[in-house]
Amino acid sequence: MYLPILEINSEDMPAYAIVCGDPRRAKAIADQLDNARELSYAREYRTFVGDFQGVHLAVVSHGVGCPGAAVCFEELIRAGVKTIIRVGTAGSYSADIPSGSLVISTAAAREDGLSRQLVPNGFPAVADSAVVDALSQAAIGAPGVVRKGITLCVDAFFTGVEEIPHAKYKQAGVLATEMEISALYVVAALRGIRAGAILAIDGFADSDLAGEYDPHTNSVADAVEREITIALHAIANLAKAEA
Repeated sequence: MYLPILEINSEDMPAYAIVCGDPRRAKAIADQLDNARELSYAREYRTFVGDFQGVHLAVVSHGVGCPGAAVCFEELIRAGVKTIIRVGTAGSYSADIPSGSLVISTAAAREDGLSRQLVPNGFPAVADSAVVDALSQAAIGAPGVVRKGITLCVDAFFTGVEEIPHAKYKQAGVLATEMEISALYVVAALRGIRAGAILAIDGFADSDLAGEYDPHTNSVADAVEREITIALHAIANLAKAEA
């Protein structure tokens, strides 16, 4: 089957995929694979396949925001992908989770518009427990702060006249906010596949903590490298457990 948005053929897709927003990050992840090759580069969607510890997997970029990311997830699933792990960045709500930390998302509060068009408002966006466990196990011993918990998914990066209730989500224990996970978890639930996510913190979403936003620091770059390594090992361990 030909997938017209990603511009890939389903027979080229393995059962496991790592997804990320940035096409350049997809290339950086693919550079850590054996026998890596690029399959396509269409719009924000850049697709590689390769091997890690003997496990064949795909690496695909999905751009920014739920609608475009959901197109990527849907086509990957139609191509036969059964497990997807998002490797991304997020803004923290806590001084205890500073820039350079990692957060494993167990579920996403849905403040995006895309998922409201797919499922009722009461439907939860929840990670697969086996994927969360695999990420958590792979993160053991990783340097720096690693937390596990609920994240928030929004559409707006910059503020407008309508305010997102960040303070209420912080009070409720949400750890961080980003822009794609609810789409991933809802689509995964609808289509019957497994999904999880790990995020590198690149600043504060809490206005009381936020300073000048700079996602290009060495601490963020190091955190991105750590989360990539964790995601790759999580997929390898999931595949070995299923072998």
